[in-house]
Amino acid sequence: MITSDAVVWNAPNDPHPARAASQRSYSAVARGDLDEWLTVYAEDAVIEDPVGPSMFDAEGRGHHGHDAIRAFWEQAIAPIDAFEFTITDSFANPGSNTCANVGRIRTTFADGSFSTTDLVMVYTVGDDGRVASMRAFWEPERAMATFTPAG
Repeated sequence: MITSDAVVWNAPNDPHPARAASQRSYSAVARGDLDEWLTVYAEDAVIEDPVGPSMFDAEGRGHHGHDAIRAFWEQAIAPIDAFEFTITDSFANPGSNTCANVGRIRTTFADGSFSTTDLVMVYTVGDDGRVASMRAFWEPERAMATFTPAG
């Protein structure tokens, strides 16, 4: 369920619950809609973005529950002027509650500079279709190496 022009889906698109949740998540981020984004995630959800220690999670334990997920938004998502998601593949077995999406996210800052992150994002949903966990596999150093100044 993509609701943003900033999300390009070039991957299998059958009605898998984890796939649908990932699409709702990307769309909410692209629109800058924190309240909508939080509805995609279960109250006790865990986000690891990226997996392991990083500038967003020094201990590498993930962001647990809506309060921590909201804090992650304020630190990692809110400062970005625009997001563009391109999903090139998605793997989800029928009857499972998990999908793995392969793609690229371009983050553009207010001054027009940008960076591009290649990554794999794994979404697991509960019976209610809300995300129980999201694990994003990407390397901060590689993403920072793509930084392109404005102009």
